[in-house]
Amino acid sequence: MYYLTTEHSFDSAHFLFGYEGKCSNIHGHRWRVVVKIKKESLEQSGQLRGMIVDFSDLKKDVKEMVDFHDHSFIYEEGSLKEKTIEALNEEGFRMICVPFRPTAENFSKYFYDWIKNKGYLVSEVMVYETPNNCATYGE
Repeated sequence: MYYLTTEHSFDSAHFLFGYEGKCSNIHGHRWRVVVKIKKESLEQSGQLRGMIVDFSDLKKDVKEMVDFHDHSFIYEEGSLKEKTIEALNEEGFRMICVPFRPTAENFSKYFYDWIKNKGYLVSEVMVYETPNNCATYGE
């Protein structure tokens, strides 16, 4: 099996709705997303001969994914009052509502699915919320 790995990072704020502890408050992370794809064999002809995919395509797709989330406030659907959402939108804040609690574990599956939907055979996605703590989703 052949593997390619690339990574990008983004900064965003979030909070954990219903959590008892300091993470229930809005706080930020520099999220580091490491994507590992795989393939049984390398391309045998043409431009991609000897490759799984063109690294620049993989890097571009991962960068597009993380750039979408960069400098945003990511919150769980149903976790904020409608008045709060309206006020933050009026102030021009960039907000992303997700249908899950925004934990590193859930983000690893979310980004795994995102890249898989781009057509890659994904091995795993690791999401670091700090330099020393990460969650991994893979098959």
